[in-house]
Amino acid sequence: MEATLNFTIPLSVQELATLIKAQLAFDDRRELAQMLVDTEDEYEEPTKEQLIAEMMEAVREMNLVKQGKLKSRSLDELLDEL
Repeated sequence: MEATLNFTIPLSVQELATLIKAQLAFDDRRELAQMLVDTEDEYEEPTKEQLIAEMMEAVREMNLVKQGKLKSRSLDELLDEL
């Protein structure tokens, strides 16, 4: 299965489910569901040390921005990263 979806409007989970049911065949829906389950199993919570390291890096970068040694990103760029 190969498909690309591009949405610029927010959808509730129920609306997304309805759209998927209308647009995908049963086998494709089952494959999508399996992909979502498999992806969830691969996710690992970051450790406390990883979170602390990421926060320290963010503070270091912010200090460089304040000193004018690093250019800050736009809000759009920041949100795209999330």
